[in-house]
Amino acid sequence: MLDRLPGQEPGPAPEHRTATTERGSFLSAHCSCGWRGPARRARETARADAASHAGEPGP
Repeated sequence: MLDRLPGQEPGPAPEHRTATTERGSFLSAHCSCGWRGPARRARETARADAASHAGEPGP
């Protein structure tokens, strides 16, 4: 299936906007593209999951 018309130049890739959500003692990363990371107790690990998904360099 084509996501563009023949002869049309491809557009830029959609931007990944990540965020984290806290539920009790767990933190989950999620993205505007629909991706969801696993629930983590370590907040820094959840943030690293989000950064890795978005293609940002890690700490």
